[in-house]
Amino acid sequence: MLKDIKSLILHLRIPFSWFLLPIFLAALCISPNFDGKRLGLVFLILHFLVYPASNAFNSYFDKDEKSIGGLKNPPPVNKGLYYASLLLDLLAIWLAFKISIWFAGCIVIYSIASRLYSHPSVRIKKYPVTGLLFTSFFQGYFTVCAAYLGLNGYEPWNLMNPKVQLMGLLSSLLLMAIYPLTQVYQHEEDARRGDLTISRVLGIRKTFIFSISVFIISAAGFLLYLENFLFVPQPGLFLISIAPAAVFLVYWFRKTFIDSTAADYSKTMWFNFFAATGMNFYFFKTFLVNTNVLQVF
Repeated sequence: MLKDIKSLILHLRIPFSWFLLPIFLAALCISPNFDGKRLGLVFLILHFLVYPASNAFNSYFDKDEKSIGGLKNPPPVNKGLYYASLLLDLLAIWLAFKISIWFAGCIVIYSIASRLYSHPSVRIKKYPVTGLLFTSFFQGYFTVCAAYLGLNGYEPWNLMNPKVQLMGLLSSLLLMAIYPLTQVYQHEEDARRGDLTISRVLGIRKTFIFSISVFIISAAGFLLYLENFLFVPQPGLFLISIAPAAVFLVYWFRKTFIDSTAADYSKTMWFNFFAATGMNFYFFKTFLVNTNVLQVF
C-alpha cells in the first residue's frame, strides 16, 4: 500500500511544475487587476492540480520504463494513478468555478487537451508536427490566456489586449524551442511505443539546431515585447536571466555533436532548470517592479 502511494506521488511529478511556472508568471506580470486570493488559487490549481493530473494521466498510458521528465527512475504504474488524475482534474475544475465560469472553462479545455495528448485512441504526442504545435499552444498561449482570466477575474473579450496576445504567442514560441529537447533522450522509448516525435524525425543534431534557432527568435521577440509593452522593460536583466540557459545549450550541443550519448536525461533536466529558473526570476522581478508590490511592505 505504501509502495503504491509513493509511486503515485512520484508520478504526479509536482517539482516538474517549476518548469512551467514561467507561463503563470508571464501572465501575472501583465495582470492589472489581480488580488491575493485569486493569485493563490490560480497558482494552486495550475501547479498542484492541473499539471500533476496531466503528468499522472500521461504516465499511466505511457508506462515508461526509462527516464521521463522530472523522474529519472519511474516506478511501475497502476490503475490508482489513472483515478488520481481524474480526481485532481475534478478538484481543479471545482476550485476554478470559485474564480469564474470562464476560468473553469479553460481548465476543462486544458484537461481534455492533456488527455487527447496521451490517450491511445487519439495520442497526439505520436505525431511530430501536430504534437509540437499542440503542446506549445496549450502549455504556452492557452495557459497565459487562462491564467490572465483567472488572475484578473476577467471575461474572454479582455484577452483581445495585444499585450496578452503577444505574451501568449511568445510563450508558445519559447516552448516550441524547449519541447523537442525534452525528447532527445527518449528516442528508444518513443520508438517502442510507436510515437514519432519531432525529435525522432529531426534526429539529435537537427533537434538542437532547430531548438537553438527558435530559442534565438523567441528571445529576440521577447526583447521587442518588453521594450514596447512593459512599463519597466529591463532588457539587460532579461538577457542576464536567460544567459545560463543559452550558454548551457551551446555547451550541450557541442558535447552532443561529438558524442550523441550526451543527449541524456541529466543534461535535459539541467537545461530545463536553467531556462525555467532564469525566466521565473525575470518575470517575478518584473512583476514586483511593475506593480509596486514591494511598496506595500
